[in-house]
Amino acid sequence: MDKMEIHIISGSPERTFEIGEIIGRGLKRGDILALSGELGSGKTCFTQGLAKGLDVPAQYNVTSPTFTLLNEYPGRLKLSHLDVYRLSGAQDIEEIGYEDYFFGPGVIVIEWAEKIEQLIPDYGIWVFFRHVDENTREIVIAGPKRRLEDFPSIQVS
Repeated sequence: MDKMEIHIISGSPERTFEIGEIIGRGLKRGDILALSGELGSGKTCFTQGLAKGLDVPAQYNVTSPTFTLLNEYPGRLKLSHLDVYRLSGAQDIEEIGYEDYFFGPGVIVIEWAEKIEQLIPDYGIWVFFRHVDENTREIVIAGPKRRLEDFPSIQVS
């Protein structure tokens, strides 16, 4: 499977949200987005943009499900938002029946996905966030070339 990467510099939370929205518009049933980055690097902001791109109604407050583990939102495709920060590894998520979400009819976005990396399929789209400075983030989107080419409106920096 041909892989590719898209490198983006985001200078603000608004731009990170916009990048998420662009990606969200191009998502398809069964897509898995694996997010990785330190605290405060933009994962939840990006996910809020994804939700907008998936037409999740504005009445839904998209927040990180750190303590509930999973939030679900209706939209063009159902968005399942999983946060595995508090889990110790893949064995913990296997107990909750993750397959229903990974291989379900919607889209799943996973924060702290590196904790369950071995469960992410080859066709998963990885999004890595890195602090550059207080407002600037480097975002690297990596995955199958055939999927990433569906997001041509992202301006690469």
